[in-house]
Amino acid sequence: MKKTILGLVTLALVAFTSCKDDATKKINEANITAAAERDANASKLPVLTFNETEHDFGDITKGVPVETEFIYKNTGNAPLVITDIKSSCGCTVPQDWSREPLAPGKTGKFTVEYNASGPNKITKTITVSANTEKGSEVVKIIANVIEPSIQ
Repeated sequence: MKKTILGLVTLALVAFTSCKDDATKKINEANITAAAERDANASKLPVLTFNETEHDFGDITKGVPVETEFIYKNTGNAPLVITDIKSSCGCTVPQDWSREPLAPGKTGKFTVEYNASGPNKITKTITVSANTEKGSEVVKIIANVIEPSIQ
């Protein structure tokens, strides 16, 4: 028991005597300035805003491709970079988007082609990956696919 108490007292003395230096003297003012600037710039993010987030084709004929265009705008404070656009299935093909940075206030666009292979009402999602706060945005296409009429 005496050895345990003696060991704890020795450990406490070492711990308290090793903290002589004032930690505030070790702060580098240049690091504080750089961190403040970094934090201020972190709040400057692009914001991806669409003219419409859902496009309804209405009635379309099975096997006849249809196409729409989604227009977007960078309403944020930093350049917007779209890294990828993917659809929920192979029958929906997003294309023609710019991979170049889009300045704040500027607009861009991409097209989505859909080729229905079966009848019924459909909803397909298109995920736009970008350097926004959320990292991705989703737009949708909707259609009512009907069989071609036989004449």
